[in-house]
Amino acid sequence: MTTISSPSARRGRRARQSGGDAVFAGVSLAAGIAILVVLAGVAVFLIVQSVPAFSAAKSDIPGAGSLLGYLAPLAFGTVLSAVLALLFAVPLAVAIALFITHYAPRRLAQALGYLVDLLAAVPSVVFGLWGIFWLAPKLVPLYLWLNDNLGFLPIFGSPSVTGRTILTASLVLAVMILPIVTAICREVFLQAPKLQEEAALALGATRWEMIRMAVLPFGRAGIVSGAMLGLGRALGETLAVALVLSVDPTLITANLIGTTNPSTIAANIALQFPESFGVSVNILILSGLLLFVITFVVNLAARTIVAKSAVKV
Repeated sequence: MTTISSPSARRGRRARQSGGDAVFAGVSLAAGIAILVVLAGVAVFLIVQSVPAFSAAKSDIPGAGSLLGYLAPLAFGTVLSAVLALLFAVPLAVAIALFITHYAPRRLAQALGYLVDLLAAVPSVVFGLWGIFWLAPKLVPLYLWLNDNLGFLPIFGSPSVTGRTILTASLVLAVMILPIVTAICREVFLQAPKLQEEAALALGATRWEMIRMAVLPFGRAGIVSGAMLGLGRALGETLAVALVLSVDPTLITANLIGTTNPSTIAANIALQFPESFGVSVNILILSGLLLFVITFVVNLAARTIVAKSAVKV
């Protein structure tokens, strides 16, 4: 039996719906404005507190005695460790996500997905302790082998006997960002059109050919998004890097397994801030502003790449 509602009842429902839409729109707008206000407040604070650093005496600037000589090694170490972590983590994350979504039995896939998500909850200090007490000593024989066989390459120069190198720190960062990238890739691969997957299999494609033709093109934007989120986490990681690295904050070197390594901005701030005072604090805040700019540029580039990938798909 069909019930015919009166015009007044329909108007009442429309009024309630429009009221709810208005409240939701207002809350969403307020949240968006709040994010912009917080971001602008952080930027203004960093800029204002960084201004005294530009007039600092050379004796107050660590290292080379100039801001460029101080900031350049920190920026180099930050970008180098994060990019290396991304190179290690992204292929493994994509492989794990594909295994969970398209190869593993359902129960095994659920268990693996839970373990990956659980890995994201491990505190960074635990990763740092694991890196310095277990991973670093285990990598020393590998570093010696790399130096013996590939020592003609600048990246495998004189090896560290402790394993506390930029390469070790990058591996620790790779493990830390692995669950983030894996979780995003997994959710994106699960959203791949089933009809396209079934059509590819029906036409005689193998499972890998189906993934290559139907799943990976669809998930390209998601892979890039996950990689950029992982890169942002790696750029800002502090404690794990500070624990693992044996640093020289003024050093720029291509040697990935050396005894001394360039520091990262976040780790340098964490190590130097407790003993800093006066203009030294402003110099550290200036380095934080540089990290803020690097992170902003990375996210802007990620948005551009994702937008282009979405158009192509």
